[in-house]
Amino acid sequence: MTDKLKQNIENILQEKIMVFPCASGELKTDSGKKCFLKTGAESITYTCEAHGLNELKRANVIDVVNPVAFGENFILTEFVERGQAKADFFENFGKKLAALHRFRGEEFGFYEDNFIGANVQPNFASGEEKTNWTAFYFNKRLLFQYKLAEKNRLISDSLRNNFRKLENKIDKIIGPTDELPVLLHGDLWSGNYLCNKSGAAVLIDPAVYYGHREADLAMTKLFGGFSPAFYRAYQLEYPLESGWEYREGIYKLYHVLNHLNIFGHGYLPDAEWILKKYVE
Repeated sequence: MTDKLKQNIENILQEKIMVFPCASGELKTDSGKKCFLKTGAESITYTCEAHGLNELKRANVIDVVNPVAFGENFILTEFVERGQAKADFFENFGKKLAALHRFRGEEFGFYEDNFIGANVQPNFASGEEKTNWTAFYFNKRLLFQYKLAEKNRLISDSLRNNFRKLENKIDKIIGPTDELPVLLHGDLWSGNYLCNKSGAAVLIDPAVYYGHREADLAMTKLFGGFSPAFYRAYQLEYPLESGWEYREGIYKLYHVLNHLNIFGHGYLPDAEWILKKYVE
């Protein structure tokens, strides 16, 4: 930890930091308070992460790690003591996510752009994107990632040709919906929640925006999915619109394209396969 960073945190906490085990990121103040530090090069990502956590906390329906302080090159959050997941962990998690998805916004998007992994996630809606989910999702999610992949020279002929077809079919694929914008975690996979000492799920590392809840649920299934109890409980609490199984892949596509842009050609076959399923 640099002296400048340590002084910045000390000034905010108004306590002296006594312990810093670099491997875990754990900090302890002279009063015994534990925090967790993420730090690195100067970046707006830390500010966006803090804002996202605070937005999730506004819903007041699911545990969210509390941001203590943040700055140009760090974010300091409460330290979550890990616990053992009980038999009803995923059932309760599913119910609470359903409750989060009832927290509504006035329009699609968010008040600032943030990040999905290492990439920018554009959230400023304009025109019909504010009230038309399909327009928002195509322009701000799929098209943005596609253009980034073009810039990164990661596009194959198959992906290029089928993405052009997708633009003409996206309205039919997603279809009409009466659902209003709801608060999404935005990057909900198994690495972005913890189990606390009480046995409850705690959300971390969000990429929040107001969107369609099917997008959040699709992300949970990208790397193997959660327990079936999670999805059963969610559906009982807040049933999805008919046809959600068909639409699941189009919402996974955003994250596959994002991984293509972050990690390279290894994700290209998955992106090609998803697109082909929808347009051919």
